[in-house]
Amino acid sequence: MPSGHAQHMQHMQQETARTRSTGPTGPRPLAPIPFDVEAVFPELTGTAREVTLLYPRAGEPGPGDSSIGGPLLWPADEPWPMCAEPDHYKPLGAPVGPEPVAMVPVAQLYARDVPGLVFPAGTDLLQLLWCPLVHEDDQYAANPSLHWRSAALTAADVAAGEPPRPHTAEEDYLPRPCTLSPTPAVEYPNWGMPKGLGALLEERFEALEEERGFCHFDVATTQQSKIGGYPAWTQGPDWPDCAGCGARMEHLLSVTGTEPGGGRWLPLDDRDPHQDPAEVPSWRAQANPAALAAFGHGMALGDLGGMYFFVCRTCPDTPYAHRYDC
Repeated sequence: MPSGHAQHMQHMQQETARTRSTGPTGPRPLAPIPFDVEAVFPELTGTAREVTLLYPRAGEPGPGDSSIGGPLLWPADEPWPMCAEPDHYKPLGAPVGPEPVAMVPVAQLYARDVPGLVFPAGTDLLQLLWCPLVHEDDQYAANPSLHWRSAALTAADVAAGEPPRPHTAEEDYLPRPCTLSPTPAVEYPNWGMPKGLGALLEERFEALEEERGFCHFDVATTQQSKIGGYPAWTQGPDWPDCAGCGARMEHLLSVTGTEPGGGRWLPLDDRDPHQDPAEVPSWRAQANPAALAAFGHGMALGDLGGMYFFVCRTCPDTPYAHRYDC
Protein backbone atom coordinates (compact mmCIF):
# COMPACT_ATOMS: atom_id res chain seq x y z
CA MET A 1 0.00 0.00 0.00
CA PRO A 2 1.53 3.36 -0.95
CA SER A 3 2.62 5.76 1.81
CA GLY A 4 0.67 8.91 2.56
CA HIS A 5 3.24 10.97 0.67
CA ALA A 6 3.08 8.62 -2.31
CA GLN A 7 -0.71 8.75 -2.25
CA HIS A 8 -0.56 12.53 -2.21
CA MET A 9 1.88 12.60 -5.14
CA GLN A 10 -0.36 10.21 -7.05
CA HIS A 11 -3.32 12.46 -6.35
CA MET A 12 -1.35 15.50 -7.56
CA GLN A 13 -0.40 13.71 -10.77
CA GLN A 14 -4.02 12.70 -11.36
CA GLU A 15 -5.19 16.23 -10.64
CA THR A 16 -2.62 17.71 -12.99
CA ALA A 17 -3.63 15.26 -15.73
CA ARG A 18 -7.31 15.99 -15.13
CA THR A 19 -6.80 19.73 -15.49
CA ARG A 20 -4.29 19.60 -18.32
CA SER A 21 -7.01 20.13 -20.92
CA THR A 22 -7.99 23.33 -19.11
CA GLY A 23 -4.44 24.66 -18.99
CA PRO A 24 -2.76 27.00 -21.49
CA THR A 25 -4.35 26.68 -24.91
CA GLY A 26 -1.52 28.16 -26.95
CA PRO A 27 -1.29 31.56 -28.62
CA ARG A 28 -4.47 33.30 -29.71
CA PRO A 29 -4.77 34.64 -33.28
CA LEU A 30 -4.50 38.44 -33.37
CA ALA A 31 -5.22 40.96 -36.08
CA PRO A 32 -2.09 42.59 -37.50
CA ILE A 33 -1.37 46.15 -36.46
CA PRO A 34 -2.98 48.33 -39.15
CA PHE A 35 0.09 50.48 -39.84
CA ASP A 36 3.87 50.29 -39.62
CA VAL A 37 4.54 52.19 -36.42
CA GLU A 38 8.19 52.93 -37.11
CA ALA A 39 7.50 54.00 -40.69
CA VAL A 40 4.81 56.47 -39.64
CA PHE A 41 6.60 57.55 -36.46
CA PRO A 42 10.34 57.02 -37.05
CA GLU A 43 10.98 58.66 -33.67
CA LEU A 44 9.73 55.41 -32.09
CA THR A 45 12.36 53.28 -33.83
CA GLY A 46 14.03 51.05 -31.28
CA THR A 47 11.25 51.34 -28.67
CA ALA A 48 9.40 48.14 -29.65
CA ARG A 49 9.25 45.51 -26.90
CA GLU A 50 8.20 41.91 -26.94
CA VAL A 51 5.18 41.15 -24.75
CA THR A 52 3.31 37.98 -23.84
CA LEU A 53 -0.43 38.57 -23.49
CA LEU A 54 -2.04 36.16 -21.02
CA TYR A 55 -5.78 36.32 -21.92
CA PRO A 56 -7.17 34.88 -18.64
CA ARG A 57 -10.43 33.01 -19.05
CA ALA A 58 -12.54 31.49 -16.27
CA GLY A 59 -11.65 27.81 -15.93
CA GLU A 60 -10.33 25.03 -13.73
CA PRO A 61 -6.53 25.16 -13.78
CA GLY A 62 -4.57 22.75 -11.60
CA PRO A 63 -1.33 23.24 -9.66
CA GLY A 64 0.60 21.96 -12.68
CA ASP A 65 -0.80 24.73 -14.89
CA SER A 66 0.04 28.34 -15.50
CA SER A 67 -2.92 30.35 -14.27
CA ILE A 68 -4.32 33.46 -12.72
CA GLY A 69 -6.18 32.74 -9.49
CA GLY A 70 -5.52 29.00 -9.71
CA PRO A 71 -3.93 26.66 -7.15
CA LEU A 72 -0.17 26.90 -6.69
CA LEU A 73 2.46 24.19 -6.70
CA TRP A 74 3.63 24.91 -3.15
CA PRO A 75 6.59 23.31 -1.33
CA ALA A 76 5.78 21.26 1.78
CA ASP A 77 8.63 22.77 3.81
CA GLU A 78 7.59 26.40 3.26
CA PRO A 79 4.82 27.95 5.38
CA TRP A 80 1.99 29.61 3.48
CA PRO A 81 2.55 33.40 3.38
CA MET A 82 0.55 35.39 5.93
CA CYS A 83 0.25 39.17 6.11
CA ALA A 84 0.56 40.60 9.61
CA GLU A 85 0.84 44.25 8.61
CA PRO A 86 -0.86 46.38 11.29
CA ASP A 87 -2.40 48.84 8.83
CA HIS A 88 -4.25 46.55 6.41
CA TYR A 89 -7.95 47.26 6.29
CA LYS A 90 -11.06 46.93 4.17
CA PRO A 91 -11.91 50.23 2.45
CA LEU A 92 -15.31 50.61 4.11
CA GLY A 93 -14.41 49.12 7.46
CA ALA A 94 -12.12 49.59 10.41
CA PRO A 95 -8.57 48.23 10.31
CA VAL A 96 -8.52 44.46 10.64
CA GLY A 97 -5.89 44.54 13.36
CA PRO A 98 -2.88 42.37 14.12
CA GLU A 99 -4.40 38.98 13.28
CA PRO A 100 -2.50 37.63 10.23
CA VAL A 101 -4.40 37.34 6.96
CA ALA A 102 -3.60 34.51 4.55
CA MET A 103 -2.32 35.65 1.18
CA VAL A 104 -4.15 34.44 -1.94
CA PRO A 105 -2.75 33.05 -5.21
CA VAL A 106 -2.78 35.63 -7.99
CA ALA A 107 -0.58 34.21 -10.75
CA GLN A 108 1.49 31.13 -11.51
CA LEU A 109 3.65 30.96 -14.63
CA TYR A 110 5.71 28.01 -15.86
CA ALA A 111 8.67 28.76 -18.13
CA ARG A 112 7.39 26.27 -20.73
CA ASP A 113 4.27 28.44 -21.23
CA VAL A 114 5.93 31.85 -21.37
CA PRO A 115 9.17 31.46 -23.38
CA GLY A 116 9.53 35.24 -23.56
CA LEU A 117 9.98 35.50 -19.78
CA VAL A 118 13.56 35.36 -18.52
CA PHE A 119 13.81 33.30 -15.33
CA PRO A 120 16.67 33.59 -12.83
CA ALA A 121 19.19 30.74 -13.04
CA GLY A 122 17.89 27.49 -11.59
CA THR A 123 14.22 28.50 -11.70
CA ASP A 124 11.37 27.88 -14.14
CA LEU A 125 8.31 28.75 -12.06
CA LEU A 126 7.06 32.20 -11.04
CA GLN A 127 4.38 32.62 -8.38
CA LEU A 128 2.63 35.79 -7.24
CA LEU A 129 0.45 36.07 -4.13
CA TRP A 130 -0.93 39.07 -2.29
CA CYS A 131 -2.76 40.04 0.85
CA PRO A 132 -6.34 40.73 -0.30
CA LEU A 133 -6.73 43.86 1.83
CA VAL A 134 -5.93 47.51 1.26
CA HIS A 135 -2.66 48.67 2.83
CA GLU A 136 -2.51 52.33 3.72
CA ASP A 137 1.28 52.57 3.55
CA ASP A 138 1.53 50.49 0.37
CA GLN A 139 -0.12 52.63 -2.31
CA TYR A 140 -3.59 51.82 -0.88
CA ALA A 141 -3.46 48.45 -2.60
CA ALA A 142 -2.95 44.76 -1.99
CA ASN A 143 0.41 43.74 -0.51
CA PRO A 144 2.19 41.29 -2.88
CA SER A 145 4.78 38.52 -2.49
CA LEU A 146 6.69 37.15 -5.50
CA HIS A 147 8.52 33.79 -5.63
CA TRP A 148 10.86 32.18 -8.21
CA ARG A 149 11.13 28.38 -7.95
CA SER A 150 12.32 25.19 -9.60
CA ALA A 151 9.18 23.31 -10.64
CA ALA A 152 10.93 19.92 -10.42
CA LEU A 153 12.27 20.50 -6.91
CA THR A 154 8.93 21.85 -5.73
CA ALA A 155 6.95 18.96 -7.24
CA ALA A 156 9.21 16.45 -5.46
CA ASP A 157 7.67 17.40 -2.11
CA VAL A 158 4.49 19.45 -2.43
CA ALA A 159 2.31 20.71 0.39
CA ALA A 160 -0.68 18.50 1.20
CA GLY A 161 -4.22 19.77 1.58
CA GLU A 162 -5.73 23.15 0.84
CA PRO A 163 -3.84 26.34 1.73
CA PRO A 164 -5.35 28.63 4.38
CA ARG A 165 -7.95 31.12 3.25
CA PRO A 166 -8.08 34.73 4.46
CA HIS A 167 -10.55 35.27 7.27
CA THR A 168 -11.48 38.60 5.69
CA ALA A 169 -10.81 40.10 2.27
CA GLU A 170 -11.59 42.91 -0.12
CA GLU A 171 -13.50 41.17 -2.92
CA ASP A 172 -11.76 43.20 -5.62
CA TYR A 173 -8.47 41.49 -4.72
CA LEU A 174 -9.76 37.90 -4.99
CA PRO A 175 -9.20 36.53 -8.52
CA ARG A 176 -11.38 33.76 -9.85
CA PRO A 177 -9.47 30.77 -11.28
CA CYS A 178 -8.48 31.38 -14.89
CA THR A 179 -6.62 29.44 -17.53
CA LEU A 180 -4.21 31.33 -19.76
CA SER A 181 -3.42 31.54 -23.46
CA PRO A 182 0.06 33.12 -23.57
CA THR A 183 0.32 35.00 -26.86
CA PRO A 184 3.48 36.76 -28.09
CA ALA A 185 3.11 40.23 -29.58
CA VAL A 186 4.98 43.53 -29.90
CA GLU A 187 4.15 46.75 -28.09
CA TYR A 188 5.22 50.37 -28.39
CA PRO A 189 5.22 52.79 -25.47
CA ASN A 190 2.19 54.69 -24.27
CA TRP A 191 2.93 57.01 -21.37
CA GLY A 192 6.28 55.29 -21.00
CA MET A 193 7.86 57.18 -23.89
CA PRO A 194 11.26 58.78 -23.50
CA LYS A 195 11.07 62.22 -21.92
CA GLY A 196 9.56 64.81 -24.24
CA LEU A 197 8.74 62.38 -27.06
CA GLY A 198 5.02 62.13 -26.27
CA ALA A 199 4.58 65.90 -26.43
CA LEU A 200 6.57 65.99 -29.67
CA LEU A 201 4.30 63.42 -31.34
CA GLU A 202 0.97 64.46 -29.81
CA GLU A 203 -0.27 66.45 -32.81
CA ARG A 204 0.67 63.67 -35.23
CA PHE A 205 -1.10 61.10 -33.04
CA GLU A 206 -4.22 63.26 -33.22
CA ALA A 207 -3.86 63.58 -36.99
CA LEU A 208 -3.57 59.78 -37.29
CA GLU A 209 -6.81 59.32 -35.36
CA GLU A 210 -8.63 61.92 -37.44
CA GLU A 211 -7.39 60.43 -40.70
CA ARG A 212 -7.75 56.70 -39.99
CA GLY A 213 -10.28 56.49 -37.16
CA PHE A 214 -8.03 54.96 -34.52
CA CYS A 215 -5.46 56.24 -32.06
CA HIS A 216 -1.83 55.14 -31.93
CA PHE A 217 -2.35 53.98 -28.35
CA ASP A 218 -5.35 51.81 -29.31
CA VAL A 219 -3.29 49.65 -31.63
CA ALA A 220 0.28 49.90 -30.32
CA THR A 221 -0.16 49.44 -26.55
CA THR A 222 -2.63 47.34 -24.60
CA GLN A 223 -3.90 47.46 -21.04
CA GLN A 224 -4.39 43.84 -20.06
CA SER A 225 -2.68 41.15 -17.97
CA LYS A 226 0.67 40.46 -19.60
CA ILE A 227 4.35 39.61 -19.27
CA GLY A 228 6.95 42.12 -20.43
CA GLY A 229 6.14 44.91 -22.83
CA TYR A 230 5.11 48.23 -21.33
CA PRO A 231 2.93 48.91 -18.30
CA ALA A 232 -0.23 50.56 -19.65
CA TRP A 233 -0.41 53.23 -16.99
CA THR A 234 -3.85 54.70 -16.34
CA GLN A 235 -2.17 57.54 -14.45
CA GLY A 236 1.23 59.12 -14.91
CA PRO A 237 4.18 56.70 -15.23
CA ASP A 238 5.87 55.80 -11.95
CA TRP A 239 8.81 53.56 -12.86
CA PRO A 240 10.65 52.31 -9.76
CA ASP A 241 14.41 52.43 -9.38
CA CYS A 242 16.21 49.52 -7.76
CA ALA A 243 16.98 50.17 -4.10
CA GLY A 244 20.26 48.28 -4.50
CA CYS A 245 21.90 49.71 -7.61
CA GLY A 246 19.72 52.71 -8.43
CA ALA A 247 18.95 51.59 -12.01
CA ARG A 248 15.44 51.77 -13.42
CA MET A 249 13.76 48.41 -12.99
CA GLU A 250 12.38 46.23 -15.80
CA HIS A 251 8.64 45.69 -16.23
CA LEU A 252 7.98 42.05 -15.40
CA LEU A 253 4.23 41.51 -15.15
CA SER A 254 0.96 43.44 -15.23
CA VAL A 255 -2.24 42.23 -13.59
CA THR A 256 -4.92 44.64 -14.74
CA GLY A 257 -8.61 45.16 -14.11
CA THR A 258 -9.37 45.20 -17.84
CA GLU A 259 -9.18 42.74 -20.71
CA PRO A 260 -9.89 43.74 -24.31
CA GLY A 261 -13.55 43.26 -25.17
CA GLY A 262 -13.02 44.73 -28.61
CA GLY A 263 -10.45 46.35 -30.85
CA ARG A 264 -7.16 45.19 -32.26
CA TRP A 265 -6.06 43.25 -29.15
CA LEU A 266 -9.21 41.10 -29.03
CA PRO A 267 -8.30 37.62 -30.36
CA LEU A 268 -9.87 36.86 -33.71
CA ASP A 269 -11.58 33.73 -32.38
CA ASP A 270 -13.29 35.75 -29.62
CA ARG A 271 -14.98 38.15 -32.03
CA ASP A 272 -18.68 38.42 -32.65
CA PRO A 273 -19.37 35.98 -35.50
CA HIS A 274 -22.11 38.26 -36.81
CA GLN A 275 -19.58 40.98 -37.68
CA ASP A 276 -18.35 40.95 -41.25
CA PRO A 277 -14.55 41.35 -41.09
CA ALA A 278 -14.68 42.94 -44.55
CA GLU A 279 -16.84 45.73 -43.11
CA VAL A 280 -15.63 45.98 -39.49
CA PRO A 281 -11.93 46.87 -39.21
CA SER A 282 -9.85 45.12 -36.56
CA TRP A 283 -9.64 48.16 -34.30
CA ARG A 284 -13.46 48.35 -34.05
CA ALA A 285 -14.36 44.65 -33.75
CA GLN A 286 -16.38 43.61 -30.70
CA ALA A 287 -16.37 40.39 -28.69
CA ASN A 288 -18.85 37.57 -29.05
CA PRO A 289 -21.45 38.42 -26.33
CA ALA A 290 -21.70 34.71 -25.45
CA ALA A 291 -17.99 34.62 -24.56
CA LEU A 292 -17.71 37.82 -22.50
CA ALA A 293 -18.73 36.26 -19.17
CA ALA A 294 -15.54 34.16 -19.15
CA PHE A 295 -13.19 37.09 -19.83
CA GLY A 296 -10.76 38.05 -17.10
CA HIS A 297 -10.10 37.30 -13.46
CA GLY A 298 -13.02 39.32 -12.09
CA MET A 299 -10.97 41.80 -10.04
CA ALA A 300 -11.79 45.50 -10.39
CA LEU A 301 -8.48 46.85 -8.97
CA GLY A 302 -9.83 50.26 -8.14
CA ASP A 303 -11.26 52.10 -11.11
CA LEU A 304 -10.15 49.44 -13.61
CA GLY A 305 -6.47 50.07 -13.04
CA GLY A 306 -3.67 47.60 -12.52
CA MET A 307 -0.82 46.23 -10.42
CA TYR A 308 2.52 46.44 -12.22
CA PHE A 309 5.54 44.41 -11.11
CA PHE A 310 9.18 45.24 -11.82
CA VAL A 311 12.51 43.46 -11.28
CA CYS A 312 16.20 44.26 -11.29
CA ARG A 313 18.16 41.52 -13.04
CA THR A 314 21.55 42.97 -12.10
CA CYS A 315 21.33 42.73 -8.33
CA PRO A 316 21.51 39.38 -6.47
CA ASP A 317 18.23 37.55 -5.76
CA THR A 318 16.36 39.52 -8.48
CA PRO A 319 14.77 42.19 -6.24
CA TYR A 320 11.29 43.32 -7.21
CA ALA A 321 8.97 46.27 -6.69
CA HIS A 322 5.39 47.05 -7.63
CA ARG A 323 3.20 49.99 -8.52
CA TYR A 324 -0.58 50.36 -8.41
CA ASP A 325 -2.77 52.83 -10.24
CA CYS A 326 -6.48 53.07 -10.78
